[in-house]
Amino acid sequence: MENFVVSARKYRPATFRSVVGQQHVTTTLQNAIVTGHLAQAFLFCGPRGVGKTTCARILAKTINCTNLTPEAEACDQCDSCRAFNQSASFNVHELDAASNNSVEDIRSLVEQVRYAPQAGRYKVYIIDEVHMLSNAAFNAFLKTLEEPPGYAIFILATTERHKIIPTILSRCQIFDFNRIKLDDIVGHLGYIAGKEQVTAEEDALHLIAQKADGGLRDALSIFDQMVTFSGQQLSYRAVVQNLHVLDYEYYFRLTEACLTQNLSATLLLLDEVVQNGFDLHQFVVGAAEHLRGLLVSKDPQTVQLLEVSENLRQRYADQARRAPLSFLVTGLNLLSQCDRDFKAAKNQRLHVELVLMKLAYLRQAVQLTQDLVASADNGEAKKKTSAVTAEAPAPTAAPTARPLNGGAAASGNSVNGQPLAHAPAAPEPIVPVQSGVAELHPTPSIETEAEERPSTRAQLVDTLPHVASGRPSVAGHEPGAPALVADASIPGAARPAPKPIAIPKMNLQAMKAQAAVRQEVSTAVVEEEVTGPVGGPIDEATLQRVWREIAEERKAHSMSEYLVLDRPVRADEQHIILLQLDNGVQMDQFNNFRPELLLELRRRTGYRSLRIQAEVVESAPTVKRLYTSTDKFAFLANKYPVLNEMKQRLGLDTDF
Repeated sequence: MENFVVSARKYRPATFRSVVGQQHVTTTLQNAIVTGHLAQAFLFCGPRGVGKTTCARILAKTINCTNLTPEAEACDQCDSCRAFNQSASFNVHELDAASNNSVEDIRSLVEQVRYAPQAGRYKVYIIDEVHMLSNAAFNAFLKTLEEPPGYAIFILATTERHKIIPTILSRCQIFDFNRIKLDDIVGHLGYIAGKEQVTAEEDALHLIAQKADGGLRDALSIFDQMVTFSGQQLSYRAVVQNLHVLDYEYYFRLTEACLTQNLSATLLLLDEVVQNGFDLHQFVVGAAEHLRGLLVSKDPQTVQLLEVSENLRQRYADQARRAPLSFLVTGLNLLSQCDRDFKAAKNQRLHVELVLMKLAYLRQAVQLTQDLVASADNGEAKKKTSAVTAEAPAPTAAPTARPLNGGAAASGNSVNGQPLAHAPAAPEPIVPVQSGVAELHPTPSIETEAEERPSTRAQLVDTLPHVASGRPSVAGHEPGAPALVADASIPGAARPAPKPIAIPKMNLQAMKAQAAVRQEVSTAVVEEEVTGPVGGPIDEATLQRVWREIAEERKAHSMSEYLVLDRPVRADEQHIILLQLDNGVQMDQFNNFRPELLLELRRRTGYRSLRIQAEVVESAPTVKRLYTSTDKFAFLANKYPVLNEMKQRLGLDTDF
């Protein structure tokens, strides 16, 4: 019985031209061979099964060939090429760094480098999985890798470039191998199927290529397995059944049920997926990829992003024409959210079913939203149209003068003997509507819809307290106040003409001084508003009762104020209440409501000479508590030093 050789070995590329999907690497290496610009060390990086070791062997074979072709390919006829093909070349040495990763192995390699090749120009050392070398082995290899003999060339291959130390990377020419494209894998599989006389469907080859995830060796292994399962007829259905993957048919049926709002069909489809043993998470990911395929199929410029066969591409295009763009985008959002939350869900099947329910009625929800938005836009347009019509002035209406910037204009009125100026206002123009509702956008208004009618008499408005006199000032009566002017809209009405407000720049000291002045003024106001005895002793019981009542009332308003007042107080002969606070924060809080508290105390007790003196009392230092055995022993040893000597002599420990 003839030994079977897997396709990955049987059809392994032997020339640069036969390498699949790595033209950027093979072209560079061929040019280096033609020009003689060969580096002393190469590093081939990339995922598994993309041709790193294959290109290393082809390079080692080609540079020792004595009869190169014009395309810089090995001739396969010279002694060096025949020896290499028979695995009998003494100029090519392969080392597996995964099992030879010590310093001794690198030392043995360095010893071999000293000897020149017996035949050929170069001695090539291929080190596979070089990232498995230890740091000591890397450091032992540095000197030889940087300055090898002229006949020595090192080719390093790895799948994990980040594990290689930078000093090694800086001494090598680095080539990054890409994942092989789907079309390249499908074409190579078709070539091998023809060589093996296997009839394979294009959809089956596409499915194998997608399962390989960019690795040609994986694709060839799956191909051999499928041929062994189905024989010389490789069908799409056989590949789906053997690989146990979710067919495209599931996702086409799911999308069709969602577009027709058939909730029962979607739930039954999910149950079929579960009964067939498929992973729900993979089903969600596949559904999102299917909607993404439909989305890119709607535009001829993006249809090339869909990596499927021509038959499936036509099915995608047909279903994409029936699926609205809003359905696809919103569905992708829902499935992406389900993918993110799948691992955290306790009932994962219910989690997926909820998403399918939303997808089933997604078109109806989108249509309802669009109808609501359209109706809202029509309502706003009609409202704006009526507003524009109502604001149009009548032809016989005379313009009315309105005050501007605090001034007034009215015929026959005067203030302090001075006539008022007339300021006629021009009527507001009406904006013509040219394109119907589209031109009527809702515009915010700066005028109130219903203006309050001003008072028919002048009003005196209290302002900030006058600092010089310590009494509150009244607008219009303090020295230098502006004259009252009349409002043109109301006969006989008078109000103060506004003056520009100047905001002075104050530093911290000025702000503190202003606060102190305000506190003094508040105290003065309290003194004037409360009537009662000035002297005489204070009834302690009355004071305590009133203080407790005010504290309880403050409790409903603010708990922090209640905590400030919830403490014993007493008053001396000068009617000064001493309040002791715990910290500065309570002091700041108390100062905020001090005037109100003082006013209420004077009103309820009847003593208008009451004062409150607040001070911060430093809390006594807390006694250190002994919790652990070590703390207790340290306390006793400090009190009785003989315990330390006893502990040392007897070898005791504080923990037991």
